[in-house]
Amino acid sequence: MMLERLHVAAIEPDSVTSQGGKPAERPACVAVRRLTLTEFRCYGQLRLETEDRPVVLTGANGAGKTNILEAISYLVPGRGLRRAKLSEAVRDGGHGWAVSAAADVAGREIEIGTGYQPAKSDERAGAREKRIVKIDGEVVKNQIALGQNMSAQWLTPQMDRLFLEGAAGRRRFLDRLILGFDPDHASPVAAYDHSLRSRARLLRDGVKDTGWLASIEDSMAAHGVAIAVRRKDAVERLLPYCGSPYGPFPGAEVTLTGELENWLAEGPALAAEERMKERLAKSRDYDAENGSASVGPHRSDFAVRHMSNGSEAARCSTGEQKALLIGLVLAAARLQAHERGHMPLLLLDEIAAHLDRERLAALFDLLFEMGAQAWMTGTDARLFAAWGARAQMFDVHQGRIIH
Repeated sequence: MMLERLHVAAIEPDSVTSQGGKPAERPACVAVRRLTLTEFRCYGQLRLETEDRPVVLTGANGAGKTNILEAISYLVPGRGLRRAKLSEAVRDGGHGWAVSAAADVAGREIEIGTGYQPAKSDERAGAREKRIVKIDGEVVKNQIALGQNMSAQWLTPQMDRLFLEGAAGRRRFLDRLILGFDPDHASPVAAYDHSLRSRARLLRDGVKDTGWLASIEDSMAAHGVAIAVRRKDAVERLLPYCGSPYGPFPGAEVTLTGELENWLAEGPALAAEERMKERLAKSRDYDAENGSASVGPHRSDFAVRHMSNGSEAARCSTGEQKALLIGLVLAAARLQAHERGHMPLLLLDEIAAHLDRERLAALFDLLFEMGAQAWMTGTDARLFAAWGARAQMFDVHQGRIIH
């Protein structure tokens, strides 16, 4: 098994220099000190040693820069920044993959790893692929332990259309923000998704067992309302951090919209659960035809408005939308630093796209001031020259790292 051997790298304190040349104490953060990839995407074997400073990966398109960020994103709960199937990340000719890291989490050394183990050929038909998670050398039962030990936020070029496309992407974006400061949010989300799929499968297959369906709908209502309550609470906690500009990144007004949210505004959570169960029971025939459920947190939306000009995010320019997204991620990171005592990892893929030089330079300064270990990618190393010695620069060429 590729995760059998994980070692903690020695962690030496870094001396950090502020813009004025004087030593500056960096805020507590999550920092990867050693990253190891095995049979992951284009990497047969990669070992990368880093400090807690920001990391910049430059190289041509297709060189393997985003693959490194994706690997890191698997060290927190979820499907990674590409939302790919586990099997899709296996290197050609490989049998499974593994990602491990020696990390510093606010001064605490930890070794953390995850990997994909395909179903064996001699296992029963339909056997599920396995994702293995290890914390300090011990196998843990599920991914939730990842979020309790590591945290990361990310932005990818695909998210630049977040405000223009369907609500599903915005819900995932919000849930990812929440996981940074509330890692237990992963539990009701996973349970609800499982119940939602189970009910849809039963309805599709024409199962008429009302007791079985009612049991699943009870679970959907309990977990669905829990998700809505957590989202509502998280947005209220996030508002003070995203409601005003952060450098050149605009403040944002964020709200949740949906029938479930309306019920919670009208009464207690238990009443919302009962209404949801009743609605699900009445809509079985309709939902069987449509292959989903007509009510639940999967129907909610995350609305964002530009505070300075009052425009809905969807009506803002491409540059303004990118600035809003960055502002929301920075706000969530600051909230996490307040509530958990450390900054998360920030994975910023092709971050220079749609940002003018002024905003890009300001982002560099803000990341440094926040003390976050940001992993950034780009095709033009000159765009990151302003970082100077404040960042670690690596060139990626055809699946190899060149210092």
